[in-house]
Amino acid sequence: MTETAQVRYIDMVDEAWKIAEQAQAYTQTLGQEPSTLEVYEKVFLPTGIVDADKTAKEGGSPLLKVFFNNPYGLQYRPDHKNWIPFRHGELKL
Repeated sequence: MTETAQVRYIDMVDEAWKIAEQAQAYTQTLGQEPSTLEVYEKVFLPTGIVDADKTAKEGGSPLLKVFFNNPYGLQYRPDHKNWIPFRHGELKL
């Protein structure tokens, strides 16, 4: 993997973590646990990097996975009540 590709993928993971942190902050402002669909609509969609079609097809019901337009996305962990990044796509080295 070239250094440039490594940096881009690291940046994508960092962006996913930042969005996960935004979801946590949104939840804290409410004082109660919102539905994953509410977090999707209020936090994830406005980022502009959500693959809405893939999320609708593969995200589950209730929504547990959000796919981005890059190889990463966020997965909800009900036991921890938080979102964490995961890789769903191929890395092109």
